[in-house]
Amino acid sequence: MNLVIVESPSKTKTIGKYLGSNYKVVSSKGHIRDLATTGKFGLGIDIENNFEPNYTVIKGKSNVIKELKKDAASCDKVYLATDPDREGEAISWHIYDALKLKPNDYDRVVFNEITHDAVVNAFNHPRKIDENLVKSQETRRMLDRIIGFRLSKLMQSKTGGKSAGRVQSVALKLIVDREREIEAFIPEEYWTIKAIFPDFEAHLEKYKNKKIEIKSDVEATKILNSLSKSYNIESVEKKEKNKKGVMPFTTSTLQQACANKFNFGASKTMRIAQKLYESVDIGTETVGLITYMRTDSLRLSDVFVKDAHNYIVKNFGKEYVGPVKKAKSTQNVQDAHEAIRPTSITRTPESIKEYLTPDEYKVYSIIYARALASVMADAKVLATTIILENNDYYFKATGQIVTFKGYLDVYGKYMDSEDVILPDFEGYNTKVIIAEDTIKEQHFTSPKPRFTEASLIKELESLGIGRPSTYAKILEVIKERAYVRLEDKKFIPTEVGFEITDKLQEFFSNIINVEYTANMETDLDLIADQKEDNIKVLKSFYETFEPLVKKAFDEMEKKAPEETGETCPECGSPLVIRSGKFGKFTACSNYPTCKYIKKEEKEITTICECPSCGHNIIEKKSHRGKVFYGCDNYPACKMAYWDKPTGEKCPECSALLVEHGKKIKCSNCDYVK
Repeated sequence: MNLVIVESPSKTKTIGKYLGSNYKVVSSKGHIRDLATTGKFGLGIDIENNFEPNYTVIKGKSNVIKELKKDAASCDKVYLATDPDREGEAISWHIYDALKLKPNDYDRVVFNEITHDAVVNAFNHPRKIDENLVKSQETRRMLDRIIGFRLSKLMQSKTGGKSAGRVQSVALKLIVDREREIEAFIPEEYWTIKAIFPDFEAHLEKYKNKKIEIKSDVEATKILNSLSKSYNIESVEKKEKNKKGVMPFTTSTLQQACANKFNFGASKTMRIAQKLYESVDIGTETVGLITYMRTDSLRLSDVFVKDAHNYIVKNFGKEYVGPVKKAKSTQNVQDAHEAIRPTSITRTPESIKEYLTPDEYKVYSIIYARALASVMADAKVLATTIILENNDYYFKATGQIVTFKGYLDVYGKYMDSEDVILPDFEGYNTKVIIAEDTIKEQHFTSPKPRFTEASLIKELESLGIGRPSTYAKILEVIKERAYVRLEDKKFIPTEVGFEITDKLQEFFSNIINVEYTANMETDLDLIADQKEDNIKVLKSFYETFEPLVKKAFDEMEKKAPEETGETCPECGSPLVIRSGKFGKFTACSNYPTCKYIKKEEKEITTICECPSCGHNIIEKKSHRGKVFYGCDNYPACKMAYWDKPTGEKCPECSALLVEHGKKIKCSNCDYVK
């Protein structure tokens, strides 16, 4: 018997079917260990001993490791089949280390899609754990821990912020910098003039063959007064052009497309993609519908390209077959696996629609269309440019007609561009056309727009900051920390967001910036390729970073707490709002000399009558801030519930019924309503 260990429980059943009865497939349920929070600064890293990490079992995973050890002891061989990226490689190493496996006891298998052929092929070509990938991930984790713990502690003690991070703080800085650009922007007035004809519009471009700029209403009116209704057709130029096709999806471009087309947040897109990757029951089988969704590679397998081309010939014609497009060389791209694509080109969205939720269908459809379009021929358009002359003023109109759809046949509906079709002027009997109207329009220049989720992800990727697989989490964190708010789907920094950014730039501008963060990603890639020493990278960073932290703790001005306008009843000092473990509270500004804390009058929420003493069951909070429901006659009556009582009594034992998830059940017996 062989043991196969994967990350996600949802994969076990499907992979088990593919491998057969000689394999037992179990799950580690994600990471099993992480850095401890002991030692210097609670980093879990022995800085003085070559940055030796101290790993500890994640809470709740002791039993998982115990079961894995038991399974491994009863099997001939262990196969580590975690995800095909650095994170997955690190999880495999932690399992290997925690289970105390020997090199001959295990193999590492990697598959980019959960289909029968891909899984079986992976098991036919096993390898050992790639220690360089593990070192790269370990270095990233330690850098994030050092920066996150040290800066977060600093922010908590000096500002109203809760955390800071290696990539998180740079993403926030981009939002803050853009907001300040917008605030500083001074709009400039300009005017345009357009001639309106029955079939099209033309815009004023030049005067006496020189580009014209109109700065005022007076200038615009003067031009209008000098124009007649008759426009001379100066030239009509037609050119056939190729409309270039699209590349298949990477993690970031998928997130951007789903945000723009379906208004999905990055986190939602990744949750849906994860489900499509892991496995879906489509009636005849349970199978992964897409390849691994955390990737920045644009490569497609030769097998997929061949199958896609055959499908295109059969369903569209030979002329629709296009070459495999080569991506421009991009910094910090990991090409360990493929772009995101369907696992089978014959598994069309319509053929499996009944097995998918509406949102799953949307995401699968756009992935399918994009991958297929990427190996189809370019579209062809007939581009037309018309130049009209009126009293030495030259107007221009452009448009195009699609003469060959190519890839647009499958991906056109996901694109926003609308083609303007111009009339065929070759059929005109005159060189003069009459305008229905000529109008002037006032405009003002605009600053760059605020970032949306999609545009911020695009910016982060273009700058080489972070990894596409982490973007969704980064955006969630800055929203949860209230460093930004969303207005019309755009990020606006809050007062705390400005404060955090300004303080970090005051003391850490040479580290919390785009260039340094991007260079760090390059170093991590070099470690993965065995071209850079991870300890050297960590030492170089720490020797620069830690002195700055110490300086900031000593010199950064602490934000004064907000005064409430009230005075302390015990010493007469102003009362201020402070933040504690369980939220904000009002206390004396003269602390620690005076330790007065104002008792907040809380609104009491009555739930129902207490079945024990007849008093009221009310909503309460534990000392850790968790909501529970207890009798207001405490401590005389100690009746309490973690689940919210409904007020109804159980028909079997007369105890109160409670809301347990989506169920109504008895708080005492097994009765479920």
